[in-house]
Amino acid sequence: MIIRSRAPLRLGLAGGGTDVSPYSEQHGGFVMNVTIDKFAYATLDRSPTGKLELHALDAGSVQVLDPEEVDRSPGPQQLMRGVYLHVADRLLGGRRPALRIRAHSDAPPGSGLGSSSTMVVALVTAFNEYFSLALGEYEIAQIAYDIERKDLALAGGKQDQYAAAFGGFNFMEFYAGDRVIVNPLRIKEWIWNELEASLVLYFTGVSRASAKIIDEQSRNIREGRTDSLEAMHRLKQEAVQMKEALLRGDLARFAQVMQSGWEAKKQSASSITNPMIDELEALAFANGALATKVSGAGGGGFMMFVCDPAERVRLVRALSGAGGTVYDTHFTPHGASSWKIG
Repeated sequence: MIIRSRAPLRLGLAGGGTDVSPYSEQHGGFVMNVTIDKFAYATLDRSPTGKLELHALDAGSVQVLDPEEVDRSPGPQQLMRGVYLHVADRLLGGRRPALRIRAHSDAPPGSGLGSSSTMVVALVTAFNEYFSLALGEYEIAQIAYDIERKDLALAGGKQDQYAAAFGGFNFMEFYAGDRVIVNPLRIKEWIWNELEASLVLYFTGVSRASAKIIDEQSRNIREGRTDSLEAMHRLKQEAVQMKEALLRGDLARFAQVMQSGWEAKKQSASSITNPMIDELEALAFANGALATKVSGAGGGGFMMFVCDPAERVRLVRALSGAGGTVYDTHFTPHGASSWKIG
């Protein structure tokens, strides 16, 4: 029996960072995001060697281990080992089966599309199918969060796991005690189409270490820095404004809120922007962009631009000459899924 799964990557539209501790516990966080047709994939089957085989296909790395000797140390297979240990120890009663796990993603780590968390969701979804664990979306997302943030102690928030599990346009609420509410939005078809035509996704070619940015942001909140805290409050409210703009189909307002959110985001930590990002932002505005932001924690990875669809070709040409890559992207309404072969 072979199990395959996939989970969609996401674009953080507004409120990103308010899902990160300690802000979300102290003040509650609001995030607006949407999943796109870029995915993390996992394949799970019985190991032909009787060992635990971990294939990180993007890195071209293979690890073969005795199931009883698996640990959570860093490396290309860390996420796979973390998921395996969590499921085996907490959901399989300590049983450690000999499996072959193969995984890859449409986006590199540090892309700003939630690639690491989405990979964990894809892996948990595959285990859910393989062992008939009957986990729902909330449970898969929470388990993925626990693996990444608690078991592996990797810095970050909660939105990525829930976006990957649920899919589509979602307004999310984050509170103390791991309480999360996902509000799926029913976006009219013409709004969906217009926003897709208006959005340009650009990979800078530079991946960034989101953990360092998130650590600085969290430290600023813990230390009570007024400017950072006020910026986070603005980001939270802009997620509400973004939701209203989407539901009403007010895409001019959508662009205003995105730009305002990006300006607030830059105030939450010094490493969120840099000269390269500033230059790309100026180039985009000179070629028809109405708003811009970096997806994810900041510092590099993917950037999003909103423009009048009639200006899209001009903007794409300008960005294509700046050394990065423009990605053709569409939204997807579906969250993580799995299927059985044989």
